[in-house]
Amino acid sequence: MANPKVAFYTLGCKVNQNETEALGALFKEHNYQVVDFDDVADVYVINTCTVTHLGDRKSRQIIRRAIHNNPQALIVVTGCYAQTSPGEVAKIPGVDLIIGTRDRARMVELVQEHQKGSAPESYVNDISKAQDFENLPVDRLINRTRAYLKVQEGCEQFCTYCIIPYARGPSRSRSVESALNEAGKLVEAGFKELILTGIHLGYYGKDLGGNIDLVYLCRELLAKTGIQRLRLSSIESTEISDELIDLMAEEPRFCPHLHIPLQSGDDDILKAMHRPYTTDDYRKIVEKLRTRIPDIGISADIMVGFPGEREENFAKSYAFVKEMGFMGLHVFKYSPRKGTPASEMTEQVSAQDKEKRSKEMLKLAEQGFRAFARKYIDKTMDVLVETTFPQGGWEGHTANFIRVVFPGETEKGAIVPVKLKKIVQNYVQGQLDKSRN
Repeated sequence: MANPKVAFYTLGCKVNQNETEALGALFKEHNYQVVDFDDVADVYVINTCTVTHLGDRKSRQIIRRAIHNNPQALIVVTGCYAQTSPGEVAKIPGVDLIIGTRDRARMVELVQEHQKGSAPESYVNDISKAQDFENLPVDRLINRTRAYLKVQEGCEQFCTYCIIPYARGPSRSRSVESALNEAGKLVEAGFKELILTGIHLGYYGKDLGGNIDLVYLCRELLAKTGIQRLRLSSIESTEISDELIDLMAEEPRFCPHLHIPLQSGDDDILKAMHRPYTTDDYRKIVEKLRTRIPDIGISADIMVGFPGEREENFAKSYAFVKEMGFMGLHVFKYSPRKGTPASEMTEQVSAQDKEKRSKEMLKLAEQGFRAFARKYIDKTMDVLVETTFPQGGWEGHTANFIRVVFPGETEKGAIVPVKLKKIVQNYVQGQLDKSRN
């Protein structure tokens, strides 16, 4: 088949998005044309999510949509839902290949070997025995201005609500040499911001030996590449060392922004979740960060409706989140995942209570953003121009991750000075500061 067409659909997290981009690069190497998912393609790749039962359901819906788009196409299902529930995926008529969270570097080869009409083939292996980091290079790209560099895979935390350790396996790290090599290519391709990502990023280097850890990798990337901005995707509070704080405080290219999962602001619920910190531990880290890095933006994940979360637990959680004053908040309603300890717990919270608590937290998230952004009104900030804004103009983010929308002449991928003028919902309107040009 000359120049076959492949289409991708990604569900879930930034790691999945990064992996899909890498798979797109692999298919392009083999002369496939990447087309929109709703086009008629010869191959459809669905990169699935299983963080919630809604992720499972949406994954099945998208698989069926691909089959409807072209019943003659080869249907490949990969990612976390494929890894944890290959039997469920195999029951969907029309699925051809099931590839979990390993062996994706062989995907093109497996696609070319499979005959449409054959029984579904599963390449899902026991992920708990995985030892090596799977290199999926993303150096020929991509419709982005901020490049994600995946440097870590897997998780060993085993929070009681979470299926991810079962889907991704133990922690594995990319070698420093490989990370530097790919980062260099991304810089050469014109990317000005590099976001380090992983399933449990703070675990980076623990399997590599010596003094290699996340701070070591960040120092190497800053010293040996010309990257203008370095950002971390997410890091646990227990893994924010004094060395990391010092590096962020001293290095202007290190973006002053951290996403630090919290999950609950109540110590009893944190303990039941098997989270390795208390609210006091978390508070001390946030205070230290804000003392050393005054402009830092801090965002967090928060879960509502975990089993046993009564009104008094939620009240404590709400009060703690309000005290922390996060500039961004990802709010999740607890979703039971079969095979996790929390799914067997008594005192499951009603859907109505979860919805009510979620709305209260989302209001708090809006207040937190406005309070943080207000400090920068009438100040000029450097903004990475990421995309056009639907209502006209451009949008992008400051180094401390304020979303900014502004009119004027510039180009995608540029870093430009913008004076922040007015808060509108979840972004700030600004104008180009020509006095800085």
